[in-house]
Amino acid sequence: MATAIEISGVTRRFGDTVAVDRLSLEVAAGEIFALVGPDGAGKTTLIRLICGALSPDAGELYVDGVDAVRQTARVQAMIGYMPQRFSLYPDLSVMENLRFYGDIFGVPRAEFGTRAQSLLDEFALAPFGGRLADELSGGMKQKLALACTLIHSPTTILLDEPTAGVDPVSRREFWRILYGINRSGTTIFVSTPYMDEAERADRVAFIIRGTIVSCGTPQDLKDHLRGDVIEIVCPQRAQARRALRDEPLVRSIEIFGETLHALVDSARDAMPPIQRRLDAAQLGGARLREIPPSLEDAFVARLTS
Repeated sequence: MATAIEISGVTRRFGDTVAVDRLSLEVAAGEIFALVGPDGAGKTTLIRLICGALSPDAGELYVDGVDAVRQTARVQAMIGYMPQRFSLYPDLSVMENLRFYGDIFGVPRAEFGTRAQSLLDEFALAPFGGRLADELSGGMKQKLALACTLIHSPTTILLDEPTAGVDPVSRREFWRILYGINRSGTTIFVSTPYMDEAERADRVAFIIRGTIVSCGTPQDLKDHLRGDVIEIVCPQRAQARRALRDEPLVRSIEIFGETLHALVDSARDAMPPIQRRLDAAQLGGARLREIPPSLEDAFVARLTS
């Protein structure tokens, strides 16, 4: 299979801070690849290195076989980049923003109208072509930003937390659009803080302190989690978490929605002492059960290891 993005030994420093540390990674052409990591892990820096907005201090980057360091302009003409913050012009209309980005990327005027109308129709923005970008909802702004990213028909798109702060309904709609784009053969490289979005990707990489610590399909990452996960249902989640922090058999204990997830070596061995700890803390009403690990469990395990 062809390689869309190839990164080899890339390092980027900001003063004494190493944002990306000797990182190597390959993304296959036509796949959806998700990058997951905590704030400050190097996600945005890595995406900006790939698109040529930053230069590495060491290492090599290629996009569709083109050197992203030595042939930056050529790579930027081939890719689409959607930054984390809404970066379009608020005082221009939807169509004016599309036309502006079409001109930047050299879309022929004879082709622009057809491309723009197709994107507006696909993203349900056609009725709002004359509306100012600043007057759009958060979800519509993100769809407009994506439309502008796609106006020149890039082979690879880089999306930096594109749905951060967007409501769940709009997030699902955004990913429906991404699936359609991917089916046409476009490679999608996306960073996301949402594990349910990472689950939708073909492959996922966990990045911590500028280094890729795990990479594989979502199922592979869950299957390779060392240990068992115990779900604890307890109304007093914070108290239960405090009570279990010093339990030797609990490797990590985190709040997951309305429950707690405890990572242990063996659920069968750990549940009795966990129950005793909770009873001693007068939390005897807690319910325990072993559950299959989620992608978030796999990520937390790497984050706390």
